[in-house]
Amino acid sequence: MSPTILKISALLMLLVLFVAEPSGTGAQTARRAYRIGVLHPAFVRVIPSVQGLKDGLQAAGLEEGRDVSFDVRFTRGKSEAADREAAEIVATRPDVIFTVAEELAVAARKATSTIPIVFVDVGDPVAAGIVASVSRPGRNITGVSSLLADLVPKRLEVLKSLLPTARRVWLVYHADDRSSSAVARITAGMGPRFKLDVVDRAVHTHEELATHLRGLKAGDVLLAPMTTTLNIPGIILDLQLMNRVPAIFPNAFWVDGGGLASYGADMTGEGRQAARLVEKILRGARPEDLPVEGANKIELAINLKAARSLNITVPNELLLRAEHVVE
Repeated sequence: MSPTILKISALLMLLVLFVAEPSGTGAQTARRAYRIGVLHPAFVRVIPSVQGLKDGLQAAGLEEGRDVSFDVRFTRGKSEAADREAAEIVATRPDVIFTVAEELAVAARKATSTIPIVFVDVGDPVAAGIVASVSRPGRNITGVSSLLADLVPKRLEVLKSLLPTARRVWLVYHADDRSSSAVARITAGMGPRFKLDVVDRAVHTHEELATHLRGLKAGDVLLAPMTTTLNIPGIILDLQLMNRVPAIFPNAFWVDGGGLASYGADMTGEGRQAARLVEKILRGARPEDLPVEGANKIELAINLKAARSLNITVPNELLLRAEHVVE
């Protein structure tokens, strides 16, 4: 073979290698980032549970912008927006949908039977009809329960420790919130044990809410719901701040805003916990094979400034138990 032919053969071989491996030896085509659709009922884009999700995925090695992206939709407490936002996010075909609160978990479940869904901030997912059972959720959904129904006795203990003379407790919540309905039933059953009359008020509109709240009397206490539909927890907080009506909230978010006390799941912790379920699904697990988890981190939060404004003396034993104290 002539030198010229050898040179041409060598050049052709180099060209073949260059085309076969454009990025160097062993190079692979970059995988696209996973897409997470996020639905929550609050008023700003990033809330504690969403931040917890992001933190948890980053800790698992999934970096935002490189490995995962987030499409965040929020309803600002408007229940009529839930189905629309859920349908719109399903239309984008994300890899997983992450929902916050019962209403949006229900909306996402109605909108798709194929895209995996992971929820947080649902007080009782079985009572809400979101899952068939905790151990076998079924279909395309699983998540982290905030255990609000299970925590009723402890919330009432906190109430009576702070307000030993209280005789009437109100539960005011959106009528479609089945977790809150379950909480109200449990609270009514436990009322005699704590020497409390329980006022159960399910509402559909702001007008109904205002009408019922006008029935509050001196010495009454409010147990705020978890869901922000109709902004009920926010309105209860305003009542406490302006009219000196004490209230016990489901988590420390409201205590940081001026609420008297809370006993419930840590929202950021729920998000981090849910991130582990999301990661498993992204790696190939099926949501129906992942049991619903109870929130790992439950905390007592107390706002001492709010207590002083309400002329409430916080018992030392309660203060020592508190994981979160606002001075």
